[in-house]
Amino acid sequence: MSDLTKMKVAEARDALRAGDVTSVELTEACLGAIEGAGALNAYVHKTPEIAIEQAKAADDRIKAGDAPAMCGIPMGIKDLFCTRGVASQAASRILEGFKPEYESTVTTQLFDAGAVMLGKLNMDEFAMGSSNETSCYGNAVNPWRRGNDDSQLTPGGSSGGSAAAVAADLCLAATGTDTGGSIRQPAAFTGITGIKPTYGRCSRWGIVAFASSLDQAGPMTKDVRDAAILLQAMCGHDPKDSTSADLPVPDFEAMLTGDIKGKTIGIPREYHMEGMPEEIEALWARGREMLADAGAKIVDISLPHTKYALPAYYVIAPAEASSNLARYDGVRYGHRATLAAGEGINDMYEKTRAEGFGPEVQRRVMVGTYVLSAGFYDAYYNRARKVRTLIKKDFEDVFAQGVDAILTPATPSAAFGLGEMQDADPVQMYLNDVFTVTVNLAGLPGVSVPAGLDKQGLPLGLQLIGRPWEEGDLLNTAYALERAAGFVEKPAKWW
Repeated sequence: MSDLTKMKVAEARDALRAGDVTSVELTEACLGAIEGAGALNAYVHKTPEIAIEQAKAADDRIKAGDAPAMCGIPMGIKDLFCTRGVASQAASRILEGFKPEYESTVTTQLFDAGAVMLGKLNMDEFAMGSSNETSCYGNAVNPWRRGNDDSQLTPGGSSGGSAAAVAADLCLAATGTDTGGSIRQPAAFTGITGIKPTYGRCSRWGIVAFASSLDQAGPMTKDVRDAAILLQAMCGHDPKDSTSADLPVPDFEAMLTGDIKGKTIGIPREYHMEGMPEEIEALWARGREMLADAGAKIVDISLPHTKYALPAYYVIAPAEASSNLARYDGVRYGHRATLAAGEGINDMYEKTRAEGFGPEVQRRVMVGTYVLSAGFYDAYYNRARKVRTLIKKDFEDVFAQGVDAILTPATPSAAFGLGEMQDADPVQMYLNDVFTVTVNLAGLPGVSVPAGLDKQGLPLGLQLIGRPWEEGDLLNTAYALERAAGFVEKPAKWW
């Protein structure tokens, strides 16, 4: 069987069970593809020995008839997930040399299900970024190109390495995390599917924290069915995580009927942003038509506090980051600065953090420390929390009116060039999250589905936002949209 790396999770699962291919063969094909794709810089810590060992064990399980859906599936793990004995740096110099002696709950569940880890994937430092340009490993590169232009494009962020690896067939699927759009934006930029589940659906234990009330793990896959399969393996209650929901995990794949007749889809008028490219508006309109043709009822809705989402997010997220990142001081693990004669503990803290954190992380820690300071706590942080409550209530009101899902653009543009935003105001980069941050602030599930190409041949995505804990219903609507859009394009190989 040729082109093994191009297989989807569902196809590979069925082929493995039928005996048409082995997990070792699949894994070796992916490892070979990774070796030939250094130009993408998607993998930052390769684990071929672990992968082959896990693949052999998976083949034994399949032969014995003990094969969960993810058994034998080669995948990549974002560098934010702690993996026992394997470097887990969150793409930061401050965690250089850190190899945890424990496993994150999500990766534990995946490995217990027989999944195969090919390696750790590139990302923005501590998940802070929208372009994968803040990584200590260097930029991850989008496998897509603008027409005949050789300029390197961003795969999005922070899960840029995950998106690039899935889009370039360097794995069958990957894990990502989403704090303000870090699964959905890179998925849209690379023509793949990414879902951020409801906050609390996946355990955060063992995932390096950025903003604890916003972070959520999720799958990045080649299509909606694969997302449903991987999400089910990642979900479940975890007593080690106090925010983990003690709710049953449904069979998400079994809910993919594609039948959305009678469903009500809301179109929020506030997402018609000033200056939005015509291509994004046209894609959104086409998405609306596709869902209507599939039998859904389309209604206009209002989410009046949307305009406050970005400023509220960029107060809350840095505040939580400054608190979470205070633990990285050079004392117990990771990077420690070399001190000159006569320098003391405070000098060590200052020098270690100055050397270990990159500019974007430093910026957000400083902003977060400022908004949490005694003189500004009420003016900024408390006010942002109140706005967050209002944003959440906007969604609750809409869902109470009978809306089943909300359709929006996933991003305000297609992928931009690496370095193009280098001299821009940081706020310009933050605007990449304009359609995605509300979902994190409200703790809702959101999925990005590839729906078309722009005039330069780059993928564009549409976002569906669902009711809390109803990922199955959301994925079914996404499945209907996916089938109607018929997006099958892949990047032309240049790497």
